[in-house]
Formats: sequence, C-alpha cells, structure tokens
Amino acid sequence: MMEVKASMAGSVWKITVAQGESVEEGQDIVILESMKMEIPIGAEEAGTVKELKVNEGDFVNEGDVIAIIE
Repeated sequence: MMEVKASMAGSVWKITVAQGESVEEGQDIVILESMKMEIPIGAEEAGTVKELKVNEGDFVNEGDVIAIIE
C-alpha cells in the first residue's frame, strides 16, 4: 500500500483517476493549483487506486494524503 501525498499546499484543481482504476508509475493522480501554477501529483508506483481522499476544489497542505494505492 502506498500513500500519494501533496508535494505542496494548493487547491485540488482536477482529479485524473477514479477509485478502482489501475495506474502506472508516474501517472498523474491529481493536479493541484497553487499561485496560478498547475502541479501534477503522480503515483510513485503502479497499482490500483483504493481510495481518493480529496475532492476537486479541496485545499490540501504539503504532506496531506491525496490517495491510497495498492
């Protein structure tokens, strides 16, 4: 099991995967918006999205868990 965490504070602009979806290493999970920049947050390893912990529009802080991948 792996936790995908926010690399910086920002708003969840777009979620690019769905719960139950298979993802590849490096595939974008969400895109954060911070200071007018879009920051993709990717999976660090391949697996299946077990749980999404955020919704589009949510604000996250650096280190917050965004998703759990098994």
